[in-house]
Amino acid sequence: MESVCMSETFLVLERAVQADLDSIARLYAEIGQPDLPENAPQDQLIVLSYRLHNLYNAFENIFRNVAAVFENHVDEAAGWHTQLLRHMRLDLTPVRPALIDESAYEKLDELRRFRHLFRSAYGVQLDPERLRLVLRKAVQLRRIYLPQIESFLDFVRAVQQER
Repeated sequence: MESVCMSETFLVLERAVQADLDSIARLYAEIGQPDLPENAPQDQLIVLSYRLHNLYNAFENIFRNVAAVFENHVDEAAGWHTQLLRHMRLDLTPVRPALIDESAYEKLDELRRFRHLFRSAYGVQLDPERLRLVLRKAVQLRRIYLPQIESFLDFVRAVQQER
């Protein structure tokens, strides 16, 4: 009975991650390859910021689901977002492999910091230069995240078949 429950848990994880990957792909399509002009209006910056905010949320949802399944729980005290992201780059073999590598971590950490700023900066004008940096990291991440997460899903599928 226990192996059936674990197999179901891994199936739910796989499907949840896939749903988040679909959301990430949709968000990247919405972001496109924008060329942010020097004098971009705040409305344009806000829309792009909101999409980048949601992009990180989708990645973080994957991380939370992985942490929940592999009992890599993160205390939701101050700093838990940072701690969760750090844990995803840890190779915890034989429990689980790393979900992301150092390069993806660095880009995701920039998105995480920006998301925090975007959520907290009420009434502050968005800085186009900072937004360009975050956008550049998001575009770089776009090229590398999928093979890493797919590799992790291969691990999940293998564990699922063993049970």
